[in-house]
Amino acid sequence: MGASPLVIYVEDDKNIRELSVYALGQGGIEAVGCADDVEFRRVCAERKPDAVLLDIMLPDADGLDILARIRKTPGISNVPVMMLTAKDTELDKVRALDGGADDYLSKPFGMMEMVSRTRALLRRAGREPASEESESVTVGPVCVWPERREATLDGRELSLTMREFDLLSFLMKSPGVVFSRETLLQRVWGWDFDGGSRTVDVHVQQVRAKLGNASDLIETVRGVGYRVRG
Repeated sequence: MGASPLVIYVEDDKNIRELSVYALGQGGIEAVGCADDVEFRRVCAERKPDAVLLDIMLPDADGLDILARIRKTPGISNVPVMMLTAKDTELDKVRALDGGADDYLSKPFGMMEMVSRTRALLRRAGREPASEESESVTVGPVCVWPERREATLDGRELSLTMREFDLLSFLMKSPGVVFSRETLLQRVWGWDFDGGSRTVDVHVQQVRAKLGNASDLIETVRGVGYRVRG
């Protein structure tokens, strides 16, 4: 077994940062706190994080700008990110999710919920021990192993982000079934939005691009949503 999963918490409020890092540690999760973007860059250079908890309002950078940089940085581009902020409008949530965030928790938040959501991020990223037996799901030339969080196209490994894998895996488990964007947001992202977000569409486009000649595996059902062809 490799090193234990590492979570980096970026928060300029010292009290919140230290309390959160302590709560994560009590929950069995190794965590490092960073007061600003400069410190975050330094920690990332020393060790790749397995998840990042990121405040939007920081003294030296905008959290959304940091999120955009993470998604473009080789080595950490697929790391799951949860935004933690005092902002609580639907627009802020949409901006964070459309920017590539995997989850969103508004302040003030309970420590137990924060730890639980962090565990869920790590679990979806495959940083908890997988079961020895792992069943695969195959549709056409694409095969996914949900437990191992692996996917192949014509036998070659597909490089998918955490959300891209979750979306493809979810659709492939029910070939022929049409899912609305709202259902996919709820089941894959865990968010209950009443429309207004392009998150699902953007991720479908990204998955299709990576599927190349097999992009038609995911079909658009006009006025309804998406399905994997049966």
